[in-house]
Amino acid sequence: MNNQKLNSLGLVGLFAFIFILLFGTRMTYTVGPGEKAIVFQRFGKGLDKDNVKHQGFHLIAPWNERYIYNVRIQEDLSLMEVLSKNGLTIKTELSYRYKPLDSKIGYVHDELGLGYHENIIIPEIRSVTREVIGEYLPEELYSTKREVIEDEIYERTKISLAQKNLLLDAVLIRDVTLPKTLQDAIENKLKQEQMSLEYEFKIEQAEKEAQRQIIEADGKAKANRILSASLTDNVLRDKGIEATLKLSESPNSKVVVVGAGQDGMPLILGN
Repeated sequence: MNNQKLNSLGLVGLFAFIFILLFGTRMTYTVGPGEKAIVFQRFGKGLDKDNVKHQGFHLIAPWNERYIYNVRIQEDLSLMEVLSKNGLTIKTELSYRYKPLDSKIGYVHDELGLGYHENIIIPEIRSVTREVIGEYLPEELYSTKREVIEDEIYERTKISLAQKNLLLDAVLIRDVTLPKTLQDAIENKLKQEQMSLEYEFKIEQAEKEAQRQIIEADGKAKANRILSASLTDNVLRDKGIEATLKLSESPNSKVVVVGAGQDGMPLILGN
């Protein structure tokens, strides 16, 4: 009886050893930093979409499958040729940042799969970029409306991807290449506009300076009118007498005759 029991235990142990040897690596998995996982239960309810596995060590039945997703913000570049509003071909280099929504990993895997970037995000970015740039002229993309165009591409793509549980973090137009002749024409136009603005600034400054001089001259004229009105004959005579008397106080020899000059002004007679 004991031998049978030992044999049974030995057989169980052997099967357990063989089982671990064959399936041991499939019974555990680790979710690393910046990752989330979802499990497909082969003999259960299928993909457990709402049970997202977080970082750390996890056990799993060997017949089930686990799918690990990178949930960090990732960046990619898209090079493309698009048509502007006037039908000219423009080469653009677009960078964008994206990630799947952490809590919706199960739905992303069920509806989009691990290739969601290649199958969904890239086509969407390209489609929206063509639509938006097709509404603008090349010079607007090259200079004045670049940020506006970036914002439009971002907002339209963001709304579309959000419906698929994907997050678009940013869209940046890194480079725009126009036909050489068109680029030279735009740069020359911008240069002329800058010169025109500089000329208008100089005219404005000259007009302000002229206005300042007019105001200053008006002030001086007003002051002279007030002064002239206050200088009567008697005031002038008194000032003259005062000045003559001060001059007479100098050490040079002289004779002062008060009231002998024209209009009653004193005379100073030298030696």
